[in-house]
Amino acid sequence: MVVHIKGRAFLPSPKGRGLHARISVTLPDPPLLLVTDRRQAGRPLGDVIASACAAGCRWISIREKDLPAAEQIALARALLPIARQWGARLTLHGTAEMARAAGVDGVHLAAGSDTAEARAIIGSGLVGASVHTISEAAALAPPEVDYALAGPAYATVSKPGYGPALGAAGIAAIARACRVPVLAIGGIAVAAVLELIQAGAGGIAVMGSLMRASEVATEAMRLLAALADAQARGPKRSTTS
Repeated sequence: MVVHIKGRAFLPSPKGRGLHARISVTLPDPPLLLVTDRRQAGRPLGDVIASACAAGCRWISIREKDLPAAEQIALARALLPIARQWGARLTLHGTAEMARAAGVDGVHLAAGSDTAEARAIIGSGLVGASVHTISEAAALAPPEVDYALAGPAYATVSKPGYGPALGAAGIAAIARACRVPVLAIGGIAVAAVLELIQAGAGGIAVMGSLMRASEVATEAMRLLAALADAQARGPKRSTTS
């Protein structure tokens, strides 16, 4: 069983000696990560981010990998003041060098990336990595990595045909294997938030549901309310020994 306390993940220590910290980092609160895709957005990215932040979102990652590196860096720099206005943290899906050049709060790495090298470059900033399998999850460890992004949780319009979908059971297996907090991503609707948190996810990440929303703030508030309710209930306790 994993216990999540204020964005931190804890594991039961051996022989009933209480809890020991799985990782010391405190993730952005609330643990709702908005991942951008300007091609899906119905409005300029700055407007989408501002609306999400106004609703309570405090974590955004720029994921515009079709752009040249220099344009990704410039875009992140342009959006950083919006995040700062709301006290939100802005990270970049890409390389640690790009994130450092953009001056953002951290980097999100592709599965299998060199996390130790990224940590050396980023320093105390956030370092996250994508995982799709239990073995990838088990390979991640603090202090090189602060969190994992596991997906796709469900079939997703943002990446049609990508998968297979992990489902709540797959997210649970990854969360058990991973030594850092796990955020679920991929096809996450409001109704699915509870089962993902109960499965052991420490938070959720969304892309299309906010990028394509006609009312970004309203949808963000719905997701945040579902997340708060799920966190209050806590992870589902196992009935097996």
